[in-house]
Amino acid sequence: MSAPRTLLAIDKVSKNFGRVTAVDGISLDIRENEFFALLGPSGCGKTTLLRMLAGFETPNHGRILLDGRDIAKTPPNKRPVNLMFQSYALFPHMSVRANVSYGLEMERLPANEIRSRVDAILATTELIPFADRKPEQLSGGQKQRVALARALVKRPRLLLLDEPLGALDKKLRGAMQLELKRLQHEVGITFVIVTHDQEESLVMADRMAVLRDGKLLQCDTPHAVYERPADRFVADFIGVMNFVPGKATADGVIAADGTRIAGTVPAILSPGAAAVASVRPERIRLFPSPETANRIAGTVEALAYHGLDLQLHVRTALSPKLFLVRVTADAADRRPVSSGDAVELGWDAADVRIFAD
Repeated sequence: MSAPRTLLAIDKVSKNFGRVTAVDGISLDIRENEFFALLGPSGCGKTTLLRMLAGFETPNHGRILLDGRDIAKTPPNKRPVNLMFQSYALFPHMSVRANVSYGLEMERLPANEIRSRVDAILATTELIPFADRKPEQLSGGQKQRVALARALVKRPRLLLLDEPLGALDKKLRGAMQLELKRLQHEVGITFVIVTHDQEESLVMADRMAVLRDGKLLQCDTPHAVYERPADRFVADFIGVMNFVPGKATADGVIAADGTRIAGTVPAILSPGAAAVASVRPERIRLFPSPETANRIAGTVEALAYHGLDLQLHVRTALSPKLFLVRVTADAADRRPVSSGDAVELGWDAADVRIFAD
């Protein structure tokens, strides 16, 4: 099976605003028909990079190759690229059909072609029952689909989405994440989404790039980034992680209280170097078996019930910070715990990630 073809190549792209470097020498390959996420905290450079892909900013250095052609200095209206904003920017006086067809009418396409393309995209986005409504008569999710239909009807080679679900409530966001993923596969267009929402990226993206201070820290599948983060920042930013500071050994980390945390030590860390061991809350077991590699005692200080699971906040001697432990609701029912209870925690060496501290 042949490797997916690269549609967009970002080659050593940098962007400065005065003395501030917003994007610092980033290189990325984005594949054809891929759902790609740019992820990071505020100020990491993801929106600036998206604006350069759209043509609203010009790189100071580097190239942006679309289908092998450098478009870094090509005006936005000359690129086969569409940008969907968080605000949707629908025309309030126009119907759904008129909003979707507007871009094609500006291109002066034949009326029958406009009609057939609009009908097709309204069917794909399940908007035909709402075609004659005005935006004020639509829900948030329906407005989002209209904005998406308007962008897709022009058949861009690349669709850029800037925090497209930011205006929706949590339940609707979850539904629209799956809807966006479905639509992307149906229309076969490469999507690049900018978001600070980790869960959004994990659910939708085929691959994700994590940025910080204008630099690329890691680019991989959501599963690889979550399970094998490249450094402590990525580990802390994606999901929830418990950290135990200490000193590196040949086979783990010694915490400040002398507890040994077993795990695989990166080659860059020599024995005695400052290090931090980390483990996800869902990898920790309450009252583990004696053969579990890592076992510590603690006291439950607080509990947070989330329906599907129970999150425990446990005081240990390993770190000033409370340990977070996720227990399934079923496990919590079988062996209930309460605030103030003494507990034993355990996790496998394979679940430990060790980083330079």
